[in-house]
Parts: sequence; structure tokens; C-alpha cells
Amino acid sequence: MIEGEALALEVARRADDKQADDIRILDLRGISSITDYFVICTGTSMPHLKAIRREIDEKIGEHHGLEPYSKEGTPESHWVVIDYGDVIAHVFHPEQRKQFALEDLWSDARIVGFEPSSEVHAAA
Repeated sequence: MIEGEALALEVARRADDKQADDIRILDLRGISSITDYFVICTGTSMPHLKAIRREIDEKIGEHHGLEPYSKEGTPESHWVVIDYGDVIAHVFHPEQRKQFALEDLWSDARIVGFEPSSEVHAAA
């Protein structure tokens, strides 16, 4: 069974497969009782948010037999959350990501290295 950092990296790869922008993995171990890792990424439209959410959900289930504990939000709300326990994925529309500023809120978290498959999707 995949868990922890390996699962976070796999979630990030699946988001990258659907061209999610600015993918970040935060290591929250020791500073949060909610989860061990956040994977945060941006989709540019409602269809893009749907595609990213579907890719993560389907591929993690298909390849690792994991179903999320919960899925919250809708593409229409501009923020989708997929909770795997050890890893919580946040898929934001740009305005929502800026508003909630999870990277700032959890600024003491270690950033886990992740290289997107294409420079087009790397953070500016």
C-alpha cells in the first residue's frame, strides 16, 4: 500500500498529467494533526478542475486501490479537496488559491521536491 510522501508524489504526478499549474507538496508532519501532506495545485477553469480531480481519483484508485476518505467542494466552487488521510489534495482555481493562501498559512512546512513533467507547468 502506498502512503505518506510516496502517495503525495503520486497525487502530484497525476495532477501534472492533467497539466495542473504550480504544484506544491507541503510536509506537515509534526506541525499538523490533520494530515501529513498537502498537495496543492491550480486548475484554470471548471473543466480543468474536473479533469484534475477525476485523474487523481481514478488513477490512485486504479493503481493503488485507494479510495478517498472524502471529497469536498465542486469545480463550480473553485476549490476541490480529495482526502486520502495521510495526504490531502487541494485543487484550486487561481483566485481561490490566492484567497486561501495555504502555502502562507503553513509556511513552516517543508516543501517536498517535485518536478513537473513540463516546464510549462512549473511555478513562475
